[in-house]
Amino acid sequence: MLRKISTFILLLALLLVAGCSPGSDSPGNQNDRSSAPDSRELQPVTVMLDWTPNTNHTGLYVARDKGWYADEGLQVDIVEPTEGGTTQLVATGKAQFGVSYQEDVTQARASDVPVVSIAAVIQHNTSGFASLKDKGITRAHQMENKRYGGWGSPSEEAVLKAVMENDGGDFGKVQILNIGSADFFTAVERDVDFAWIYYGWTGIEAEQRGLKLNFLELSELEPALDYYTPVLITSEQLIKDNPEFVEKFMRATAKGYEYAIKQPDEAARILLKNVPELNEQLVLASQRYLSPRYRDDAARWGEQNPQVWERYAGWMYQHKLLPKMIDTKKAFTNEFLSE
Repeated sequence: MLRKISTFILLLALLLVAGCSPGSDSPGNQNDRSSAPDSRELQPVTVMLDWTPNTNHTGLYVARDKGWYADEGLQVDIVEPTEGGTTQLVATGKAQFGVSYQEDVTQARASDVPVVSIAAVIQHNTSGFASLKDKGITRAHQMENKRYGGWGSPSEEAVLKAVMENDGGDFGKVQILNIGSADFFTAVERDVDFAWIYYGWTGIEAEQRGLKLNFLELSELEPALDYYTPVLITSEQLIKDNPEFVEKFMRATAKGYEYAIKQPDEAARILLKNVPELNEQLVLASQRYLSPRYRDDAARWGEQNPQVWERYAGWMYQHKLLPKMIDTKKAFTNEFLSE
Protein backbone atom coordinates (compact mmCIF):
# COMPACT_ATOMS: atom_id res chain seq x y z
CA MET A 1 0.00 0.00 0.00
CA LEU A 2 2.80 2.41 0.91
CA ARG A 3 4.52 1.52 -2.37
CA LYS A 4 1.33 2.45 -4.29
CA ILE A 5 1.04 5.79 -2.44
CA SER A 6 4.71 6.58 -3.11
CA THR A 7 4.28 5.79 -6.80
CA PHE A 8 1.19 8.03 -6.97
CA ILE A 9 3.08 10.93 -5.31
CA LEU A 10 5.98 10.50 -7.72
CA LEU A 11 3.65 10.57 -10.76
CA LEU A 12 1.90 13.65 -9.38
CA ALA A 13 5.21 15.43 -8.95
CA LEU A 14 6.26 14.58 -12.49
CA LEU A 15 2.97 15.95 -13.82
CA LEU A 16 3.45 19.18 -11.88
CA VAL A 17 6.97 19.60 -13.24
CA ALA A 18 5.78 18.92 -16.78
CA GLY A 19 3.00 21.51 -16.34
CA CYS A 20 5.58 24.19 -15.51
CA SER A 21 8.01 23.30 -18.26
CA PRO A 22 8.61 25.43 -21.41
CA GLY A 23 5.88 25.00 -23.99
CA SER A 24 3.10 24.76 -21.43
CA ASP A 25 0.00 27.00 -21.33
CA SER A 26 1.20 28.88 -18.26
CA PRO A 27 0.66 32.69 -18.37
CA GLY A 28 4.37 33.40 -18.68
CA ASN A 29 4.77 31.19 -21.70
CA GLN A 30 1.62 32.50 -23.37
CA ASN A 31 3.23 35.96 -23.30
CA ASP A 32 6.43 34.57 -24.74
CA ARG A 33 4.55 32.97 -27.64
CA SER A 34 2.60 36.12 -28.50
CA SER A 35 5.79 38.15 -28.50
CA ALA A 36 7.27 35.99 -31.24
CA PRO A 37 5.55 36.26 -34.64
CA ASP A 38 2.57 38.49 -33.70
CA SER A 39 4.56 41.40 -32.33
CA ARG A 40 7.41 41.06 -34.81
CA GLU A 41 9.26 44.24 -35.66
CA LEU A 42 7.45 46.21 -38.38
CA GLN A 43 9.42 47.30 -41.42
CA PRO A 44 9.60 51.11 -41.69
CA VAL A 45 8.21 52.63 -44.91
CA THR A 46 8.24 56.26 -46.02
CA VAL A 47 5.52 57.54 -48.35
CA MET A 48 6.16 61.06 -49.63
CA LEU A 49 3.16 63.13 -50.73
CA ASP A 50 3.08 65.48 -53.70
CA TRP A 51 1.55 68.35 -51.74
CA THR A 52 0.01 69.01 -48.35
CA PRO A 53 -2.42 66.25 -47.22
CA ASN A 54 -5.79 66.27 -48.98
CA THR A 55 -8.46 63.89 -50.21
CA ASN A 56 -6.25 62.57 -53.01
CA HIS A 57 -4.34 60.88 -50.18
CA THR A 58 -7.22 59.57 -48.09
CA GLY A 59 -6.65 55.89 -48.90
CA LEU A 60 -3.12 56.04 -47.50
CA TYR A 61 -4.33 57.41 -44.17
CA VAL A 62 -7.21 54.91 -44.04
CA ALA A 63 -4.88 51.96 -44.65
CA ARG A 64 -2.59 53.13 -41.85
CA ASP A 65 -5.38 53.98 -39.43
CA LYS A 66 -7.17 50.64 -39.98
CA GLY A 67 -3.96 48.70 -39.32
CA TRP A 68 -3.82 47.24 -42.82
CA TYR A 69 -0.19 48.25 -43.28
CA ALA A 70 0.68 46.74 -39.92
CA ASP A 71 -1.08 43.53 -40.98
CA GLU A 72 1.43 43.37 -43.83
CA GLY A 73 4.35 43.94 -41.44
CA LEU A 74 4.80 47.60 -42.44
CA GLN A 75 5.10 50.74 -40.34
CA VAL A 76 4.19 53.56 -42.71
CA ASP A 77 5.26 57.17 -42.23
CA ILE A 78 3.39 59.62 -44.51
CA VAL A 79 5.44 62.78 -45.06
CA GLU A 80 5.04 66.00 -47.03
CA PRO A 81 7.44 66.69 -49.92
CA THR A 82 10.82 68.15 -49.15
CA GLU A 83 13.45 69.96 -51.17
CA GLY A 84 14.54 67.78 -54.06
CA GLY A 85 11.07 66.72 -55.11
CA THR A 86 9.11 63.54 -54.49
CA THR A 87 9.99 61.83 -57.79
CA GLN A 88 13.74 62.33 -57.40
CA LEU A 89 13.72 61.22 -53.77
CA VAL A 90 11.76 58.05 -54.58
CA ALA A 91 14.10 57.30 -57.49
CA THR A 92 17.11 57.49 -55.18
CA GLY A 93 15.50 55.46 -52.39
CA LYS A 94 15.12 58.33 -49.91
CA ALA A 95 11.44 57.37 -49.82
CA GLN A 96 10.14 53.95 -50.83
CA PHE A 97 6.88 55.27 -52.30
CA GLY A 98 5.51 58.60 -53.37
CA VAL A 99 2.54 60.47 -54.79
CA SER A 100 3.26 61.99 -58.19
CA TYR A 101 1.45 62.49 -61.49
CA GLN A 102 1.78 61.14 -65.02
CA GLU A 103 3.36 64.29 -66.41
CA ASP A 104 6.19 64.18 -63.88
CA VAL A 105 6.80 60.44 -64.32
CA THR A 106 6.88 60.88 -68.12
CA GLN A 107 9.41 63.70 -67.89
CA ALA A 108 11.48 61.69 -65.40
CA ARG A 109 11.57 58.64 -67.68
CA ALA A 110 12.65 60.84 -70.61
CA SER A 111 15.59 61.96 -68.44
CA ASP A 112 16.42 58.37 -67.45
CA VAL A 113 15.16 58.76 -63.88
CA PRO A 114 14.07 55.20 -62.94
CA VAL A 115 10.65 55.71 -61.35
CA VAL A 116 7.57 53.61 -62.05
CA SER A 117 3.89 54.40 -61.57
CA ILE A 118 2.23 51.51 -59.69
CA ALA A 119 -1.35 52.85 -59.41
CA ALA A 120 -3.61 55.59 -60.69
CA VAL A 121 -5.18 57.23 -57.64
CA ILE A 122 -7.96 58.79 -59.76
CA GLN A 123 -9.04 57.42 -63.13
CA HIS A 124 -9.61 60.68 -65.01
CA ASN A 125 -8.04 64.12 -64.88
CA THR A 126 -10.27 66.37 -62.75
CA SER A 127 -8.18 69.50 -63.29
CA GLY A 128 -8.89 72.43 -65.57
CA PHE A 129 -8.97 76.19 -66.00
CA ALA A 130 -11.19 78.11 -63.60
CA SER A 131 -12.36 81.71 -63.61
CA LEU A 132 -15.02 83.77 -61.90
CA LYS A 133 -18.32 83.76 -63.78
CA ASP A 134 -18.22 87.47 -64.53
CA LYS A 135 -15.01 87.04 -66.57
CA GLY A 136 -17.06 85.31 -69.27
CA ILE A 137 -14.51 82.55 -70.03
CA THR A 138 -16.78 79.72 -71.12
CA ARG A 139 -14.56 78.53 -74.00
CA ALA A 140 -10.81 78.30 -74.47
CA HIS A 141 -10.56 80.99 -77.17
CA GLN A 142 -12.06 83.47 -74.68
CA MET A 143 -8.81 83.32 -72.71
CA GLU A 144 -7.47 85.89 -75.20
CA ASN A 145 -6.60 89.24 -73.61
CA LYS A 146 -6.94 87.70 -70.14
CA ARG A 147 -4.39 87.28 -67.35
CA TYR A 148 -3.43 83.69 -66.51
CA GLY A 149 -1.96 82.88 -63.10
CA GLY A 150 0.44 79.93 -63.25
CA TRP A 151 3.52 78.44 -61.61
CA GLY A 152 6.00 78.87 -64.48
CA SER A 153 6.10 75.35 -65.97
CA PRO A 154 6.85 74.89 -69.71
CA SER A 155 4.25 72.11 -69.90
CA GLU A 156 1.65 74.45 -68.42
CA GLU A 157 2.15 76.96 -71.25
CA ALA A 158 2.08 74.14 -73.83
CA VAL A 159 -1.26 72.92 -72.48
CA LEU A 160 -2.70 76.41 -72.50
CA LYS A 161 -1.47 77.04 -76.05
CA ALA A 162 -2.86 73.72 -77.32
CA VAL A 163 -6.36 74.10 -75.88
CA MET A 164 -6.63 77.68 -77.08
CA GLU A 165 -5.51 76.86 -80.62
CA ASN A 166 -7.90 73.87 -80.70
CA ASP A 167 -10.68 76.41 -80.15
CA GLY A 168 -9.36 79.00 -82.63
CA GLY A 169 -7.75 81.22 -80.00
CA ASP A 170 -4.45 83.11 -80.10
CA PHE A 171 -2.17 82.05 -77.24
CA GLY A 172 0.02 85.09 -77.90
CA LYS A 173 -2.74 87.31 -76.55
CA VAL A 174 -2.68 85.78 -73.07
CA GLN A 175 -0.76 87.58 -70.33
CA ILE A 176 0.97 84.96 -68.18
CA LEU A 177 1.77 85.81 -64.57
CA ASN A 178 3.72 83.52 -62.25
CA ILE A 179 1.78 83.38 -58.99
CA GLY A 180 3.56 80.27 -57.65
CA SER A 181 1.62 78.67 -54.82
CA ALA A 182 -0.46 81.76 -54.09
CA ASP A 183 -4.03 81.24 -52.90
CA PHE A 184 -6.36 80.78 -55.90
CA PHE A 185 -9.18 82.83 -54.39
CA THR A 186 -6.98 85.79 -53.54
CA ALA A 187 -5.35 85.67 -56.98
CA VAL A 188 -8.55 85.57 -59.08
CA GLU A 189 -10.20 88.32 -57.07
CA ARG A 190 -7.18 90.61 -57.36
CA ASP A 191 -4.37 89.67 -59.76
CA VAL A 192 -5.49 87.26 -62.51
CA ASP A 193 -8.53 86.28 -64.57
CA PHE A 194 -8.12 82.51 -64.56
CA ALA A 195 -5.91 79.72 -63.20
CA TRP A 196 -5.42 75.95 -63.30
CA ILE A 197 -7.10 74.11 -60.42
CA TYR A 198 -8.19 70.65 -59.30
CA TYR A 199 -11.94 70.77 -59.02
CA GLY A 200 -12.07 68.09 -56.33
CA TRP A 201 -10.44 70.49 -53.87
CA THR A 202 -10.39 74.12 -55.01
CA GLY A 203 -13.60 73.83 -57.04
CA ILE A 204 -15.43 72.33 -54.07
CA GLU A 205 -14.09 75.08 -51.82
CA ALA A 206 -15.39 77.69 -54.29
CA GLU A 207 -18.85 76.11 -54.06
CA GLN A 208 -18.72 76.33 -50.27
CA ARG A 209 -17.67 79.98 -50.45
CA GLY A 210 -20.62 80.70 -52.73
CA LEU A 211 -18.35 81.72 -55.63
CA LYS A 212 -19.68 81.05 -59.14
CA LEU A 213 -16.96 79.65 -61.40
CA ASN A 214 -16.63 78.81 -65.05
CA PHE A 215 -14.59 75.61 -65.21
CA LEU A 216 -13.05 74.19 -68.40
CA GLU A 217 -12.04 70.60 -67.67
CA LEU A 218 -8.84 69.54 -69.46
CA SER A 219 -10.12 66.10 -70.38
CA GLU A 220 -12.96 67.72 -72.33
CA LEU A 221 -10.72 70.25 -74.06
CA GLU A 222 -8.14 67.74 -75.35
CA PRO A 223 -8.38 63.90 -75.09
CA ALA A 224 -4.60 63.53 -74.63
CA LEU A 225 -4.84 65.63 -71.47
CA ASP A 226 -7.03 63.06 -69.74
CA TYR A 227 -3.94 61.66 -68.03
CA TYR A 228 -3.47 60.14 -64.57
CA THR A 229 -3.06 62.67 -61.82
CA PRO A 230 -2.12 61.73 -59.18
CA VAL A 231 -0.36 58.35 -59.28
CA LEU A 232 1.57 56.29 -56.75
CA ILE A 233 5.21 55.69 -57.63
CA THR A 234 8.18 53.63 -56.56
CA SER A 235 11.65 52.96 -57.93
CA GLU A 236 12.71 50.39 -60.51
CA GLN A 237 15.31 49.19 -58.04
CA LEU A 238 12.79 48.42 -55.31
CA ILE A 239 10.59 46.51 -57.76
CA LYS A 240 13.61 44.50 -58.88
CA ASP A 241 15.06 43.83 -55.42
CA ASN A 242 11.92 43.33 -53.35
CA PRO A 243 8.69 42.89 -55.32
CA GLU A 244 7.05 41.21 -52.31
CA PHE A 245 7.56 44.41 -50.32
CA VAL A 246 5.85 46.46 -53.05
CA GLU A 247 3.04 43.92 -53.20
CA LYS A 248 2.44 44.19 -49.45
CA PHE A 249 2.31 47.97 -49.59
CA MET A 250 -0.09 47.96 -52.52
CA ARG A 251 -2.36 45.30 -51.03
CA ALA A 252 -2.95 47.45 -47.95
CA THR A 253 -3.17 50.69 -49.94
CA ALA A 254 -5.82 49.25 -52.25
CA LYS A 255 -7.90 48.34 -49.19
CA GLY A 256 -7.62 51.95 -48.02
CA TYR A 257 -8.90 53.38 -51.29
CA GLU A 258 -11.63 50.75 -51.64
CA TYR A 259 -12.83 51.74 -48.18
CA ALA A 260 -12.84 55.41 -49.24
CA ILE A 261 -14.84 54.50 -52.36
CA LYS A 262 -17.52 52.70 -50.35
CA GLN A 263 -17.56 54.83 -47.21
CA PRO A 264 -16.57 58.41 -48.11
CA ASP A 265 -17.73 60.09 -44.91
CA GLU A 266 -15.99 57.60 -42.63
CA ALA A 267 -12.84 57.83 -44.75
CA ALA A 268 -12.95 61.62 -44.62
CA ARG A 269 -13.14 61.53 -40.83
CA ILE A 270 -10.07 59.29 -40.72
CA LEU A 271 -8.20 61.86 -42.81
CA LEU A 272 -9.40 64.61 -40.47
CA LYS A 273 -8.30 62.63 -37.43
CA ASN A 274 -4.79 62.40 -38.87
CA VAL A 275 -4.69 65.95 -40.24
CA PRO A 276 -6.96 67.93 -37.86
CA GLU A 277 -5.96 71.33 -39.26
CA LEU A 278 -7.93 70.66 -42.45
CA ASN A 279 -11.36 72.24 -42.94
CA GLU A 280 -13.90 69.59 -41.93
CA GLN A 281 -16.69 70.61 -44.29
CA LEU A 282 -14.30 70.92 -47.23
CA VAL A 283 -12.83 67.48 -46.58
CA LEU A 284 -16.26 65.85 -46.31
CA ALA A 285 -17.55 67.50 -49.51
CA SER A 286 -14.33 66.85 -51.41
CA GLN A 287 -14.35 63.20 -50.37
CA ARG A 288 -17.93 62.76 -51.59
CA TYR A 289 -16.88 64.24 -54.93
CA LEU A 290 -13.72 62.12 -55.30
CA SER A 291 -14.77 58.74 -53.92
CA PRO A 292 -16.69 57.61 -57.03
CA ARG A 293 -13.90 59.00 -59.22
CA TYR A 294 -11.11 56.93 -57.66
CA ARG A 295 -12.13 53.85 -59.64
CA ASP A 296 -14.75 55.35 -61.98
CA ASP A 297 -15.00 53.20 -65.13
CA ALA A 298 -11.96 51.00 -64.41
CA ALA A 299 -12.27 47.33 -63.50
CA ARG A 300 -10.44 47.94 -60.20
CA TRP A 301 -8.94 50.79 -58.24
CA GLY A 302 -5.49 51.79 -59.49
CA GLU A 303 -5.80 50.34 -63.01
CA GLN A 304 -3.70 52.12 -65.65
CA ASN A 305 -4.51 51.95 -69.35
CA PRO A 306 -1.51 51.67 -71.71
CA GLN A 307 -3.30 53.90 -74.24
CA VAL A 308 -3.46 56.75 -71.72
CA TRP A 309 0.30 56.55 -71.21
CA GLU A 310 1.04 56.30 -74.94
CA ARG A 311 -1.31 59.13 -75.88
CA TYR A 312 -0.03 61.59 -73.29
CA ALA A 313 3.66 60.79 -73.84
CA GLY A 314 3.13 61.23 -77.58
CA TRP A 315 1.41 64.57 -76.96
CA MET A 316 4.27 65.75 -74.75
CA TYR A 317 6.88 64.69 -77.29
CA GLN A 318 4.94 66.37 -80.12
CA HIS A 319 4.89 69.61 -78.13
CA LYS A 320 8.64 69.40 -77.45
CA LEU A 321 8.20 68.83 -73.73
CA LEU A 322 10.37 65.70 -73.80
CA PRO A 323 13.99 65.32 -74.97
CA LYS A 324 13.04 61.89 -76.34
CA MET A 325 10.01 59.60 -76.57
CA ILE A 326 9.79 57.19 -73.65
CA ASP A 327 9.09 53.48 -73.52
CA THR A 328 5.74 53.72 -71.75
CA LYS A 329 5.77 50.02 -70.88
CA LYS A 330 8.57 50.80 -68.41
CA ALA A 331 6.85 53.88 -67.00
CA PHE A 332 3.98 52.07 -65.29
CA THR A 333 2.80 48.65 -64.16
CA ASN A 334 -0.44 47.07 -63.00
CA GLU A 335 1.25 43.96 -61.59
CA PHE A 336 0.89 44.97 -57.95
CA LEU A 337 -2.84 45.73 -58.02
CA SER A 338 -5.31 43.52 -56.21
CA GLU A 339 -7.47 41.27 -58.37
